[in-house]
Amino acid sequence: MEGTIFAPALEGMKHVKSEDGVMLTKPFLDVCKLIIPVIEKFGAAMALVKSDIGGNVTRLETKYLSNPTKYDHLYSMVQEEVDAKTAKGSSSCTNGLLWLTRAMDFLVELFRNLLQHQDWAMSQACTDSYTKTLKQWHGWLASSSFTVAMKLAPDRKKFLDVVAGSGDINSDIEKFCSSFSPFLEENHKFLASVGMDALKAS
Repeated sequence: MEGTIFAPALEGMKHVKSEDGVMLTKPFLDVCKLIIPVIEKFGAAMALVKSDIGGNVTRLETKYLSNPTKYDHLYSMVQEEVDAKTAKGSSSCTNGLLWLTRAMDFLVELFRNLLQHQDWAMSQACTDSYTKTLKQWHGWLASSSFTVAMKLAPDRKKFLDVVAGSGDINSDIEKFCSSFSPFLEENHKFLASVGMDALKAS
């Protein structure tokens, strides 16, 4: 593998915003999809996260493909649902973007933990990230499932060796976290502005 497993996502992030600074739907979703191969390397521990991200990307992508010109800007489909008062529906694109952003928050936090806490086992890095991000939004059932899954986390060194390929994994993880976080913050800010940032899982 040329470079690390993060290389395609790092390249993709250069295109997430338009020249005038607007978040674009397809490039943002493409970067989220490019992180799925990284998640797969976690094995069973991340099966829930992978299906969550995959499902929400598909939901948003389906809407985008129904009219790529109309939905070129990521927030246009959310604004349309807010105006139509359908944003709070469980199958809405607004809900999809909210949970996709939260899942990516979790991953960014996890990758940061791997960089900053070299002595932590993978399961500890996962649990700490979960507690800081997704846990507050999950009900008891989702939280219990997640906690059990985290115990299946792979050996830290083996995981990093697998994802490193021929590149500098620490450098690429750092670049991914610092470049992708602002997009997630912008999503939260927009969702909060339309009153949609505090929805919890049932």
